[in-house]
Amino acid sequence: MSEAQHGEQGSSWEQAVRQLLGDPAKAELVQACYFDQPLEVAADRYAASPEWRAIGTFLPKATGLAALDLGAGNGIASHALAQAGFQVTAVEPDPSGLVGAAAIRGLAARRSLAIEVIESWGEQLPLPDARFDIVLARQVMHHARSLEQLTAELFRVLKPGGRLLAIRDHVVTDEAQLPAFYASHPLHSQYGGEHAYTRAAYADALRSAGFLIHAELGSFDSPINLAPHTPETFADAAASRGARIPGAATLIRQLLSPRMFPVIAPLLSAIDRRPGRLVSFVADRPGISA
Repeated sequence: MSEAQHGEQGSSWEQAVRQLLGDPAKAELVQACYFDQPLEVAADRYAASPEWRAIGTFLPKATGLAALDLGAGNGIASHALAQAGFQVTAVEPDPSGLVGAAAIRGLAARRSLAIEVIESWGEQLPLPDARFDIVLARQVMHHARSLEQLTAELFRVLKPGGRLLAIRDHVVTDEAQLPAFYASHPLHSQYGGEHAYTRAAYADALRSAGFLIHAELGSFDSPINLAPHTPETFADAAASRGARIPGAATLIRQLLSPRMFPVIAPLLSAIDRRPGRLVSFVADRPGISA
């Protein structure tokens, strides 16, 4: 979800992304964020990504179910949901043709996908109660001005028995970590729209709204949070950082091998204290849909 169109630093989200697109040194980051053009190429890459495949394991298999993509950005997840057979409503407050509602409408038209696009904020959704079987909120919760208000709205628009996937949200250990997180984020200095909460704050807000948490995924527990890394690329990066210590790179590659990574991932998540690390929640609204 785009934060305020103009952040503390005066630039809009679109301006910040355009600046990123214009910097050849940031090409890898641009692709990791699915900002590259044409948008169809980025959307297809996302639909084939390990992240989306992991998301699919938490989605119902029935077709024709109603899905809300909250804070839909440029529409890559809306596109993936629609291709998977969901009836998609995309909510995105930014009207931008690059990273907002107009981009989603253009992508849907070019791909002949029936995606309804609504320009709105998540804390006050102009949508009826119990409309959706699925709500996907990718990189949204950490932008909330009020976690409690946002989660209450998501609970309201879900059908009884419906599922919320609140994924890839930034975490800080406490508020003292926020300056370090802001300094490390590649776009916050330009548009000022980033934020992070503690892991407990997210969980508490979900439970207070009435959700039952089905799964809570730490930073290394799933491809959902590990992206854009895969276990292999993460092992390469870690080995490269340890290359100065004799034998360290080999040991790191052994510990982070495809066979060992699922075993060691929970430990890595447990000890991870980086400001801005990621968490994802799969939460259900109790009850049985009519």
